[in-house]
Amino acid sequence: MEYSEQMSNSLAARLRAGSRAAAAELVDIYYRQIYIFMRRLGHDSQTSEDLTQESFISAWQHISQLRSGRTLNGWMYQIAANVSRLYRRRHKGDEAVSIDGMDLPVGGESGSDKPANSEQVVRLKNAVAELPVKLRQAVVLHYLQHLTIAEAAETVGVRKGTLKSRLNRALGTLRSQIDS
Repeated sequence: MEYSEQMSNSLAARLRAGSRAAAAELVDIYYRQIYIFMRRLGHDSQTSEDLTQESFISAWQHISQLRSGRTLNGWMYQIAANVSRLYRRRHKGDEAVSIDGMDLPVGGESGSDKPANSEQVVRLKNAVAELPVKLRQAVVLHYLQHLTIAEAAETVGVRKGTLKSRLNRALGTLRSQIDS
């Protein structure tokens, strides 16, 4: 469900006012998106569930940091990205990157192209999973979660040019991995 900017601003104002109904609405709107984001970052399903819940707890605890004029969408993804980053630091080397939750869009599928497309998608998923975290995060936010360059840059706390550079490096790496 896409939220209009006006509805998002209204929700943000109610959240800052401490409305528990607004908090429940926030979870209803963003739970699935944040869960999918965690899966696409390479966490397994149980860890993704836990980190998604932790993201909403963190959002509620830091609701006062939601500034007027800031997109609720970018703010939620920033919190989720931070939760994921902290988890990876605490569990360095413990968790293998999972490609199961990385639902990459596949173009029109004709019957004869389907096996080739399926193989290409698996190769692409593997290549994305092997990217360094910063590059994978840029790809996931922009291409899979459909955040704008500005929103994705704000989410990871970098300038737009830096995010574009990461995307460029990631795409170059993916091209070379897929072609080899």
